[in-house]
Amino acid sequence: MPSPFKDIAELRDLHHSLPAFSEKLLGVLQHLALSLKSYHADHISVRCFQQATAERWRAGLLQCGDLISEKIINGRPICLFSLHQPLQVGAWHIDCVELPYPGEKLYPKEDWEHVEWVVPTKNGDLDTFHQTALALFPDKTLLMPQLKLKFSNPDGEGEQLANPTLAVTENGITVKFHPYSIRDIVK
Repeated sequence: MPSPFKDIAELRDLHHSLPAFSEKLLGVLQHLALSLKSYHADHISVRCFQQATAERWRAGLLQCGDLISEKIINGRPICLFSLHQPLQVGAWHIDCVELPYPGEKLYPKEDWEHVEWVVPTKNGDLDTFHQTALALFPDKTLLMPQLKLKFSNPDGEGEQLANPTLAVTENGITVKFHPYSIRDIVK
């Protein structure tokens, strides 16, 4: 029987910081007037700058979930774990954790970094994804100038689906949107 996330020594730091991350995330959503309750919170991601932390978290995640993908994206391994028991983050139950290994960018702390939601496009038209995702923000003036807004299209080895992304960062918390579930992307 797999261990619960909260009982795994290698994940103790992440377990203890999850309530504070959740509170900050909910604060960002409230500030941006984003109502995402009808959208699927696809996965949650951590960030680290030490290889030893990535290895420790990986060992811990393997005790409470299954490794469903390990791919090189932007020159570094990124692992996805399907948890046996979902994590509670606000109103969402999230059963997938993304663990990017350290890359060239240094992060100020090793902790939770973002949650990604699936925002389907109309008629599957990926050309309209960024407009569809931006339409979630009722007051566009809240996006500028203090927030970091990023449009991207990450590409992993062997992935068949395009994965356009809209990311908004405020106070070290990032909210991301994709048109597909990460599980569909890595199939």
